[in-house]
Amino acid sequence: MGTFSIVATPIGNLEDITLRALRVLKEADVIFCEDTRVTGKLLSHYEIKTPTKRYDAHASDARHTEILERLEKGQRVVLVTDAGTPCISDPGFKIINTVRKELPDVTIEAIPGASALTSALSIAGLATSEFTFLGFLPHKKGRETLFREISASERAMVFYESPHRLMKALESLTKVLEGERRVAVARELTKIYETVVRGTAVEVFSYFENHPDEVRGECVIIVEGV
Repeated sequence: MGTFSIVATPIGNLEDITLRALRVLKEADVIFCEDTRVTGKLLSHYEIKTPTKRYDAHASDARHTEILERLEKGQRVVLVTDAGTPCISDPGFKIINTVRKELPDVTIEAIPGASALTSALSIAGLATSEFTFLGFLPHKKGRETLFREISASERAMVFYESPHRLMKALESLTKVLEGERRVAVARELTKIYETVVRGTAVEVFSYFENHPDEVRGECVIIVEGV
């Protein structure tokens, strides 16, 4: 049986990749990635010639079958996402679940590295010894319920948000959070314009309202516990 390597890739700065990850990417027979163009830039930067194939949320049954067949042949198969650690708010868990069910003797190994979640928590300066991670919030159904849960939670709550929905999320937080409970928005992590904006929900909303040029890049939003 082969080896299925789940490899974390940089979330911005291409230097944020481990020596082990680089070795595994070079030694692999194939790399399945969310977007071959994005992964191609990383591989080109490190002069890695391993072939790539697309694997995303719309992956077909035929793609799953191909991965299983490669592993049965003893190949080293790698899974990456566009940025960060696969299967964290990412559809990769589906193929891992399939491999564990269909080929229980295959070695599935974690090649750890960058994660927007842990990076944001490490620099936010908020009390987050206990936290709940919500991933990307739903666009419509259940969204209001989640914000009420965030408001009621004694633990810190963390979620991802895209730039075009950031203001809507912050506006919702201004309606449900009371007192001086703090919020942090970490954006452009590991990149040139990395920033963390902290304050009450009203203060953070006001900041981005007055700095619309900074409403860009994927964001991690942290709501401090009570």
